[in-house]
Amino acid sequence: MVPVLLAVADAMLVNGVGLGLELGVSIAAAVVLLVRRRFPLLVFLLTLPGLYIGYIWFAPMIGLYTLAALRPGRKRLGVCAVLLIAAHFFPYPISDFELTDYRENTLVLIDATVTSAAPIALGLLVRTRRELASRVEDLTRSLRREDRLLADRVKTTERARLAREMHDVVAHQVSLISLQAGAVQVSTEDAAARAGARTIRELSVRTLEELRHMVGVLRADGGGAGEARDLAPQPDLAELPRLIEMSALDVTYEGGVVAGAKGAKTVERAAFRTVQEALTNIRKHAPGARVRIRVDPLDAVREDGAGRSARDGESPAGLSGLLVEIRNGPPDATAAAPGLPGGGHGLVGLRERAQSLGGTLEARRTSDGGFVVRAELPYGRVGTEAG
Repeated sequence: MVPVLLAVADAMLVNGVGLGLELGVSIAAAVVLLVRRRFPLLVFLLTLPGLYIGYIWFAPMIGLYTLAALRPGRKRLGVCAVLLIAAHFFPYPISDFELTDYRENTLVLIDATVTSAAPIALGLLVRTRRELASRVEDLTRSLRREDRLLADRVKTTERARLAREMHDVVAHQVSLISLQAGAVQVSTEDAAARAGARTIRELSVRTLEELRHMVGVLRADGGGAGEARDLAPQPDLAELPRLIEMSALDVTYEGGVVAGAKGAKTVERAAFRTVQEALTNIRKHAPGARVRIRVDPLDAVREDGAGRSARDGESPAGLSGLLVEIRNGPPDATAAAPGLPGGGHGLVGLRERAQSLGGTLEARRTSDGGFVVRAELPYGRVGTEAG
């Protein structure tokens, strides 16, 4: 709007406020500047009569500047520069032109040339500055992307190193446990001791298999991640009874998941890990406690936190939920605590896993001195396959 006001003021200062052809074409040249960004070439051509007849400068110079900044082109700008020089050089009416007045004509030509060159140079300068700013921004984004890629590469290398360290340390210790259990199994005549040693060996072998799978995932990079997922079968709900059997705890298991109602494998794996971590915590902090495990679809009747029954409908998007609840009573005072180490990250990891799947996890103490871990996870449609 400011360029239009400047052009109007220029027209009135040069031609006065009296109505006439000169003021009319000058005002028209100023008004068309309102659409100069959309039609820069047309607007510049429409301002030339104001320069030729009304002797105004601002409107054609602003139009030529806009053309140079938005629609640069050597031929286009050259032709427009010649037209502006001609409109400035030749007087109105043309009959007043004196060809023999060399000195005056030379000065007017120089003035017209400067008048046309200045807006072109300024427009090209502004355009170049914008292009440079855009390129600097692109370069900055590229550098940031390279920094992220470098950081990812460093993380991948560190993950591979940690995987090797974990494999060397843990696999060695678990292998020794398996060998010692095998020796006990062979040497003892006590049936209970042999059964315990056999369980220890089975747990050791399974631990080594899962360790091998996790190490493969940590060391996988790019396309190798897909192969790493196939290194070992992942646990699901079907393996919960076996996990409970090998836990050596007093567990009551209530599995209400309908056979054949398959859900997402990631959800089943999360449910398995939730039960696994809860049983580990019970062995650490509540030895000898009675345990009740419940795995039910949320659209079945379930007990709420106060022991009352409630009917839950399906979750949004038509997906059934999966309830995983592990509840234990107070520890047995006569049972010896195993003194297992703990880092305090188990429940945090379970909560993050549940949230990443769109579910929730609650862990709290109960009024009888026990503890309850309750997870609600989105599950596949009943009777269908979910990926």
